[in-house]
Amino acid sequence: MNDLTTPADAGTAVLAVSEPRVAAVEMPTLLLVVLTYAGWLGTTLMYGRWPLWVVAPVTAVLITLQGSLQHEIVHGHPTRWRSLNRLLAIVPLSLWLPFDSYRASHLAHHVDERLTDPLDDPESWYWTQRDWARLTPVGRGIVRISQTLAGRVTVGVFWAIGRYLAAEWRALLADRPGARAMWLEHLAWCIPVVLWVKLVCAMPLWVYVLTMALPGTAITLVRSFAEHRARPAVRSRIAIVEGSWILGPLFLFNNLHALHHEAPWVPWYEYPARYRRIRERLIAENGGLVYRTYFEVAWRFLLRPHDSPLHPSDRVPQAGSG
Repeated sequence: MNDLTTPADAGTAVLAVSEPRVAAVEMPTLLLVVLTYAGWLGTTLMYGRWPLWVVAPVTAVLITLQGSLQHEIVHGHPTRWRSLNRLLAIVPLSLWLPFDSYRASHLAHHVDERLTDPLDDPESWYWTQRDWARLTPVGRGIVRISQTLAGRVTVGVFWAIGRYLAAEWRALLADRPGARAMWLEHLAWCIPVVLWVKLVCAMPLWVYVLTMALPGTAITLVRSFAEHRARPAVRSRIAIVEGSWILGPLFLFNNLHALHHEAPWVPWYEYPARYRRIRERLIAENGGLVYRTYFEVAWRFLLRPHDSPLHPSDRVPQAGSG
């Protein structure tokens, strides 16, 4: 799984590390939210006026950027008022993922002691022996393909979204507490997005989904692809991608992932300077799990697996076990 897929039983989680911010409102983030929505409205409106090869990638990038902002908002930015923050994040430009579901899942992921665990970490792409044995040969093939970067951003997009929606459908059938209310609200927020795309922009919905929403999700999967690796020490499971001055800003510097797990309360625009100050310590703590750029990630893993899909210890050992 990844930071866009959330299991039906993720529930709510308590953020592992928190610290009060000084600013009541983080203006750079608030401005970026406004610019992102304005850019999405303006670019999609150009459908039929500009070539699709311009409209589609720009819109996909803006959908990725909104996902990065949703991640920032999950961690309590850009204001002290959670209801306002939620309102800023809840419009589903990608259509498929409810914000409240993502929030619960991602906060569960921030229980660092359980990072990479196939069951406890909702963003883990690892499998237990038992669940692996239950997969069909086709399912195992898809999982193996998704261990490469090329597979993750192509086949993996459909696999991740499909597994998430299937899990949510089971939760709805089982009447999981809060699931139906969450999805009703999510679908209500989807209505203005769909109406804008179809009626105002005169864009077929399939064009939006296949050329904009799914590619926007795929770009996000580039970020999450090599963020974590199963290792015994907690800090050594969290990677860093340096020198990413194109994708880094698009991901709001979450490429400096070891820093993010240490200090999620820090706003994105303070990450580069903070990282420079504590770089040596972070690299020492994560055992040198560092990539120079995303080009290095692609060079190493475009067609080769990042890791085995089976977790090396089956489950992350509980604290004090063994």
